[in-house]
Amino acid sequence: MLPLRFGKLPSGERLKRIQSSPNYKDGKFRNLSFTPQLVDGANLFTVMRKFFFGKSKNSRPPDVLPSTKTNLLNLRRDKNCLVWFGHSSYYLQVDGKKILVDPVFSGAASPFSFTAKSFPGSDVYTTDDIPDIDYLIITHDHWDHLDYKTVVKLKPKVKQIITGLGTAEHLEYWGFDKNIITEKDWNEKIILNDGFIAHTTPARHFSGRTFNRNKSIWLSLVLQTPSRKIFLGGDSGYDTHFADIGNKHGPFDLAILECGQYNAYWKYIHMMPEETVQAGIDLKAKKIMPVHWGKFSLSLHDWDEPIKRVTAEALKKNVSLIHPMIGEKMDLENPVQALNWWEKVK
Repeated sequence: MLPLRFGKLPSGERLKRIQSSPNYKDGKFRNLSFTPQLVDGANLFTVMRKFFFGKSKNSRPPDVLPSTKTNLLNLRRDKNCLVWFGHSSYYLQVDGKKILVDPVFSGAASPFSFTAKSFPGSDVYTTDDIPDIDYLIITHDHWDHLDYKTVVKLKPKVKQIITGLGTAEHLEYWGFDKNIITEKDWNEKIILNDGFIAHTTPARHFSGRTFNRNKSIWLSLVLQTPSRKIFLGGDSGYDTHFADIGNKHGPFDLAILECGQYNAYWKYIHMMPEETVQAGIDLKAKKIMPVHWGKFSLSLHDWDEPIKRVTAEALKKNVSLIHPMIGEKMDLENPVQALNWWEKVK
């Protein structure tokens, strides 16, 4: 039997619901477009050899990353702000609600603490620094988005969880009350409290905490609050769904989009930085915030290549980009472009 941290596959009534999903076929959830894990001509042996022996010498920062630390416990509730924790973890406080997305504070994006370790300086926050959370959002069940140690420690602080169909099986297995979990398929509407609405939307990716993949669905999310609309992208390769979401739900005040851990070998499941900018344009986003970088090395590129490429493309396309430092409080009322803090790492 696998250790508890690996979670549990859906069963019973949940499995029956999954099997009736229009996005589930032949025992697995499917993307809207044909999405191979690897491009033609690549195989797992080639990729693993590159990953272990072909990584850039700059795949990890040469020095401790600069960061700051915002006291989230003492933030006024009427402050509308965002704090990024590195990779795809961030805290949103908007219109009186406290929201946490894909938190990973254990120091590793892996079932084993000695692999996929976080960069020095990127772990300035722990679960003790997190206030009570109105909505915990888990976009999918990969280790760099659903961290067992983190969510279990956060359990007393979480009022409601929003996640994709099937992922709740892990959470219930880990002791979460099923009554606080809302799990949805793509294209469903969730009426929340005090004028908040969430729409579950597609992404182009996959799921699974073992080699048994795609038993739960992977989400992006439209978060509509009384004062603004924010797109939470999760993980996704580029495809037509961004334009579809933009046409149906846009424009967005802010789109938080993955930008990192990409490679030509697996270009269908992670966007290249230039595609991140195009996705923001497709979504009709006023501002883009690139995430999925700055904490873990899960690909072959330099640690800072994603942010360099995406800032260059945003400048070329005249797209407004924001890139706060880890821990920096970004004012959602006036989200200005931060300094190029990664240039300080030599």
